[in-house]
Amino acid sequence: MVEWTAQNKHESDGPASSGQLVLPFAHARRFTRADFVAAPSNGTARAWLLGETGWPEHRLALWGAAGTGKTHLLEVWAHERGAVLLAGRDVCEATVGRLFGGDIQPPVRAVAVDDADQYADRRAMLHLLNGAREHAVPVALAARLSPARWGVELPDLASRLRATMAVEVRQPEDSLLRILLLRHLAERQIVVSQPVTDWLLRRLPRTASSVREAAIRLDHAGLVSGRGVTRAVAMTVLRDMLARDTGPGVTVAD
Repeated sequence: MVEWTAQNKHESDGPASSGQLVLPFAHARRFTRADFVAAPSNGTARAWLLGETGWPEHRLALWGAAGTGKTHLLEVWAHERGAVLLAGRDVCEATVGRLFGGDIQPPVRAVAVDDADQYADRRAMLHLLNGAREHAVPVALAARLSPARWGVELPDLASRLRATMAVEVRQPEDSLLRILLLRHLAERQIVVSQPVTDWLLRRLPRTASSVREAAIRLDHAGLVSGRGVTRAVAMTVLRDMLARDTGPGVTVAD
């Protein structure tokens, strides 16, 4: 994998400040094939991206909600294929010119674009897809929406995107949600008893992003309090998350 830009994903690692300065320890996120948790919800995407099946037009787009594993899969593919890895916001004419203008040694073998729907230069994205097609270079995209739903006004780009094979990475099953929560907690070195995690999993919204947010909030709450994560702490975290979505006054079953 060629890291063309410093495009590592930067995501908020905590809720709004509570008035106390908190300096969380850095935690490692691993994006290897061995670390990816296979499940039915991501099975089709894995088969298409990591299998040997040819893609129509040499393009494949993974799409789905935040936290479902699109970036992980994309980085595994990019590493194994020696692909240039870009963020959508970094796709520009200068970058495309260097990719297909002979500046890269050896020549580019594959291209991966994360957050591909966040591109700023529509003509550069069109030229990227055209250049890859001309040189038979495979392109893997990842985005929240299927490319056909990006609302592109440039006709040629819209046509290329509609012709792109698109595979959804679905929301995880309950068994995978449990694994994801435990992994997020372990990445932050948070020790939470099984009764507390069981209690929390029964009440959290059934989405990957909610599980990740819960781990981030538990980490922040534990740092603020200086104590371990108890069920009382988990209740506060869950109440705050639900109140954001449904409004104040929400109750959490004990």
